[in-house]
Amino acid sequence: MARGKLRIYLGSAPGVGKTYAMLAEAHRRLERGTDVVVGYVEHHARPRTEVLLTGLEELPRARYTHRDAEFTEMDVDAVLRRAPAVVLVDELAHTNVPGARNAKRWQDVEELLAAGIDVVSTVNIQHLESLGDVVESITGVTQRETVPDEVVRRADQIELVDMSPQALRRRLAHGNVYAPDKVDAALANYFRPGNLTALRELALLWTADRVDEYLQQYRGEHNIESTWQARERIVVGITGGPEGRTLIRRAARMAAKGSGSEILAVYIARSDGLTAASPKELAVQRTLVEDLGGTFHHVIGDDVPAALLDFAKGVNATQIVLGSSRRRSWQYALGPGVGMTVARESGPDLDVHIVTHEAAAKGRGLPVARGARLGRSRILTGWLVGVGGPVLLALVLRSLDEGPGLANDVLLFLFLTVGAALLGGLVPALASAAVGSLLLNFWFTPPTHTFTISDPSNIVAIVIFFAVAVAVASVVDLAARRTHQAARLRAESEILSFLAGDVLRGETTLDALLDRVRETFAMHSVALLEREGDREPWTPAGSVGPQPAARPEDADVDMPVGDHMALALSGRVLPAADRRVLAAFAAQSAVVLDRERLQRQARQARTLAEGNRIRTALLAAVSHDLRTPLAAIKAAVSSLRAEDVAWSEEDRDALQEAIENGADRLDHLVDNLLDMSRLQTGTVTPLIREIDLDEVVPMALGGLPPDALVDLDVPETLPMVAVDAGLLERAVGNVVENAVKYSPARTPVLVAASTLGDRVELRVVDRGPGVPDEAKDRIFEPFQRHGDAPRGSGVGLGLAVARGFTEALGGTLSAEDTPGGGLTMVLTLPVARRRPKDDGPGPGEGHGGSGPPTGDGGSGPPTGERHGASGPTPEDADSGPLPPETRPGPVPSEEAPQDPQAAQAPQTGPSATPASPAPPASPSSPDRKAARS
Repeated sequence: MARGKLRIYLGSAPGVGKTYAMLAEAHRRLERGTDVVVGYVEHHARPRTEVLLTGLEELPRARYTHRDAEFTEMDVDAVLRRAPAVVLVDELAHTNVPGARNAKRWQDVEELLAAGIDVVSTVNIQHLESLGDVVESITGVTQRETVPDEVVRRADQIELVDMSPQALRRRLAHGNVYAPDKVDAALANYFRPGNLTALRELALLWTADRVDEYLQQYRGEHNIESTWQARERIVVGITGGPEGRTLIRRAARMAAKGSGSEILAVYIARSDGLTAASPKELAVQRTLVEDLGGTFHHVIGDDVPAALLDFAKGVNATQIVLGSSRRRSWQYALGPGVGMTVARESGPDLDVHIVTHEAAAKGRGLPVARGARLGRSRILTGWLVGVGGPVLLALVLRSLDEGPGLANDVLLFLFLTVGAALLGGLVPALASAAVGSLLLNFWFTPPTHTFTISDPSNIVAIVIFFAVAVAVASVVDLAARRTHQAARLRAESEILSFLAGDVLRGETTLDALLDRVRETFAMHSVALLEREGDREPWTPAGSVGPQPAARPEDADVDMPVGDHMALALSGRVLPAADRRVLAAFAAQSAVVLDRERLQRQARQARTLAEGNRIRTALLAAVSHDLRTPLAAIKAAVSSLRAEDVAWSEEDRDALQEAIENGADRLDHLVDNLLDMSRLQTGTVTPLIREIDLDEVVPMALGGLPPDALVDLDVPETLPMVAVDAGLLERAVGNVVENAVKYSPARTPVLVAASTLGDRVELRVVDRGPGVPDEAKDRIFEPFQRHGDAPRGSGVGLGLAVARGFTEALGGTLSAEDTPGGGLTMVLTLPVARRRPKDDGPGPGEGHGGSGPPTGDGGSGPPTGERHGASGPTPEDADSGPLPPETRPGPVPSEEAPQDPQAAQAPQTGPSATPASPAPPASPSSPDRKAARS
């Protein structure tokens, strides 16, 4: 069966008209006689969209129940049974309700396509997986519903539904997208002109890239090699020479003259890996082209003009920018050069620009990479073999009565020449060839003892010997140098690879990097110096080793890093070949220094931001949460003191009770504020002693409301813990109070303790709405309270104080999901000592299973203090009645549906999500206390 075709309407933002365009396309196909059905379309109560559903067959939706709420999804089985030619499926990135056939709607679409059904769908640019971080940086909104880019790329047709930001905002203002009471919030948040402009640019660029991919695919399928100038692509050929920066800037000016032009800088390297280019200059040019918005490419090829043209044609380039040759005039006798060859072979569709520069016709000033220097002893050995060897060989051959003959004599002398080349290089080998030729002529060529040769054939033999000796010596010397050079380059590459890896991973500090430089180059000391200007004194940014240089002039080796920074090494003078690696170290040291400074600035900024956030939250608390009880107390006192009103005893008791409640609330808020200030300033000093949990925990429950239901399961056989009783009582009280606040009515909170190795765990289990995984850490931050929590529920300090006190006692406080729904707070404390076992059940027997196990179950939408800082979730505005930044819906978890219907489920507070019954308590033991307060 042939696979179905996928057509996607891509939008830049909610409300641009993707669903409208999809329904209009369905009517056009229906008029042509195509069998079209609606699998799932959400019109969001928009009249103009809803009217287009008239006349289209809508398949029934599948219904699912999740957390006592009913949701509808596309019925994949119903679509497969109906088997239409085309099905409409809205919101491709939608997340299905748990229990549905697939987790994501795009997976439903894949099933339909595999069954041979054509699908028409919609998606917004912010839902593409690869653009999630980009969209978040633009809008400040994290996208939780995404679709893999590959799914969209595989679509047979992608049609962009475009609209200007101004037109979209007018559409919102006219009420064509949201209800009137939501318009102002949408325009002020997600639908700001800057956000819409950036999202529109993302959609246009992404679509243009896909069009370019289709174009390249078409050209490849039809074997089209000529350039199609659909977009200006300028290829800059660089050699690593001084003219590279000029060429890149010239290409950038050319690209700026046309919209959408691209710059591609390409460096052609030899296949043997040996290059005369400066790595430092290449790195600078790469940074320059990337800063100008271009890309850098490294291509391997021995034939530079052919490799450059192949690259240019492969990327569908329209122009090539090359620099004037640095050859001198006489060097053109060896060939026309790269520029002339490329211009001649480029063809009519590829323009070649030759740009003049200061280094033109001045020769190649780049240093040629040479092998490691031969040692002095090795060179001396080569000279001894090359000069002394032929003399000794001649004496040995003359001492023989019958020599091996002239031909064998020549081979023996040639062997010595090759040995001299291997040991001492080319010069000793040339000397050996010359000495051997003279000795052969004098001793072994008739007439002997003279330099006269009577037989012409012997002359040919001597000449051929000398030529072969020189040629073999040159080849052997070149091979030896290449071997040494390759070994050196390998060592350099290993050093640079290790250096780059450490720096990129952020594992290297400046001192560690400088110490690595000192060890690599065997120096006494290394210092990184910097100054503000040319006339300012040098100051050390970092140094290692004794007596580092205070100025570059005082160092044995100095390597400039930019205009106002230098790496100064003291100990010995480095050879020129080592300065290439040193330049890389110097550049990386500047990068590490900048990174460390940025990290310090980021830490300072975070500290300032945290202080500002806490001060802002504190002001909010003082302005409302402290002012409210004060106003209630003042009103009650003023009423009691009023002389013109006769209050009954019941009224007086009610007013006095209001005063008392307000004072208690003030006392509780002030205590939390003072505790948090102590934690922030680090002035909490615990008084550690050994105590029993069954003594402290019941006392911590004394401050709970009278109607609070708590099941207490703290065995007496638990080992004692080393804590401060007062701090532990406050921590446990805050945690239990928070659990009671969010537990459903008539559902008790379980407080159970057990041992785990050398620790004691206290678990506070509730059956409330729970907290998603991404918010579990934020609930312990100061002043964290969900936006829809009532103001009277506190200032968001209870759990922060509890964790601070617990950590001050050497323990931990963390949050876990309760199986079946809810949240479990796990408070872990150190054991002071272990009690001897008695006749009662031990710590692992009578209560080992008292606390409900934790798992990975999902949790409902958190509210109030425990919700942390998670604000409204940024879902597609097409998926619900509110825009992404303004809808205070639930944060999806593993079980909670991440779809718009979940956001529309009734939410009236922490008890809106029905809770499962509390887990049955384990059988009580004789030593177990069961209490209900």
